[in-house]
Amino acid sequence: MPSENRTTVEPRARNLSRRRVLKTVALAAGGISINAVSPIILSGDQVFEVNRSFWSTALPSSNKALATNLDADVVVIGGGFTGLSAAYYLRKRLPGKRVVLLEAKSCGNGASGRNGGMVLTLTESRYMRPSEDPDTDRRLYDLTAGNIRLLKALSTELGVDCELEQNGALQVLNTADDLANAASFVERARDQGFPFELWNRERTAATIGSKIYQGAMFDPRSGQVHPGKLVALWKTAAMREGVDIYDHTPVVNIEEGAIHRIETATGYVVRAPTLVLATNAYTSKLGYLHGAVAPVFDYVAITPVLTEAQLASIGWKTLIPFNDSRTEVYYAGLTRDRRIHFGGGPVDYSFDDGVREWPDARMRYAGLIREFTRVFPSIAHVGIENAWGGSVDMSLDGEPSLGTLGRYRNIFYGIGFSGQGVNLTSTFGRIIADLVAGRREEWNWLPFLDRLPPYIPNEPFRWLGIRAALAYTRLTER
Repeated sequence: MPSENRTTVEPRARNLSRRRVLKTVALAAGGISINAVSPIILSGDQVFEVNRSFWSTALPSSNKALATNLDADVVVIGGGFTGLSAAYYLRKRLPGKRVVLLEAKSCGNGASGRNGGMVLTLTESRYMRPSEDPDTDRRLYDLTAGNIRLLKALSTELGVDCELEQNGALQVLNTADDLANAASFVERARDQGFPFELWNRERTAATIGSKIYQGAMFDPRSGQVHPGKLVALWKTAAMREGVDIYDHTPVVNIEEGAIHRIETATGYVVRAPTLVLATNAYTSKLGYLHGAVAPVFDYVAITPVLTEAQLASIGWKTLIPFNDSRTEVYYAGLTRDRRIHFGGGPVDYSFDDGVREWPDARMRYAGLIREFTRVFPSIAHVGIENAWGGSVDMSLDGEPSLGTLGRYRNIFYGIGFSGQGVNLTSTFGRIIADLVAGRREEWNWLPFLDRLPPYIPNEPFRWLGIRAALAYTRLTER
């Protein structure tokens, strides 16, 4: 059994459920009208456990906690990819303005520092599947692929190596039906200008070292990254631009107004006319966007360093990550130092948007080991060095959202990345900065702007609906 790190937040690198499951959640949960007989139940406690994932050793050192009252122009809550990138771009867009970032634990402690490291194009709901609007999909593809180039340029500029590789990524296909559907999709996508490729079983096996898949769809503009080092890149970038970052400073109350009053657990207050919420799975704990997303638990494990002989025995030659085509998807990647990280599988939801460690996490880690053994039987004996888990914010349709809230329209947010946030979060951070700076017209084409995901009913129907949908998935998909 791997060492079990009891953590709180971990996003998955790929989608944690497909549209049919999310629609089942919505139906099972009973719709908006059920809220008339179901009160909103909010947890009073805030849980910020320490990130003990494999990536955590590369996270940047913590800044000091807030120790005085402050006035600022913009306050950003949350020190993950969304918050750090938004703060960085805000200083770029608004030179001379004071930008303050408040992080409850330390930057990267949450989802940004615990994920599977896949840097993918598009969004969860549109990645490697058609939508009804291919022209918008193409613009989204160019936007997100371009953001990976921006990450590479920033890494070079600042001299912070985040192990970003843009060798592409695979969605491997589990069944013959998946392969047939993929062939149809790729043909249509290529006619629409996407560079996707369909790979046969042999080419797939020669690339990732597993012979169990029917084939794969390849996106040449996706890639992978070391999540802890990417957090370090964004924190370095934000601080060099002059962002004031305060770690170990949980926000406990927000008094909205033309000038917001943000109270912290350290006893000090920050006042600012503009607020950015970059808290993702924790957002409902601040009293916002409760019906937009729900936190769902996901799990990841990583092997010790493989010998060159062990790696050669399976034939994984290129740093190309992959996810499979199941609903509760598994995904994997190979690090530069020859470790395989393997995550995904069954996910969990805790009543009332809970973000505490799932009580049956040991069972989930055991399931990861079984699947790893099935995918890579020749190296199953190497074992698992570390495993961790936590939650990612999930929307019902897998689509993200960003925009403005509040009476004065001076609260900005990005939410609903649904497991595909490693790239999308900093894309949204840049757009949030543009919105704050008055450059909204550049993003009017974006389908996620001021468009909240389908409403998720309150408890207990939220819990019942999500659990029912997950149970249905496990019965119908083997």
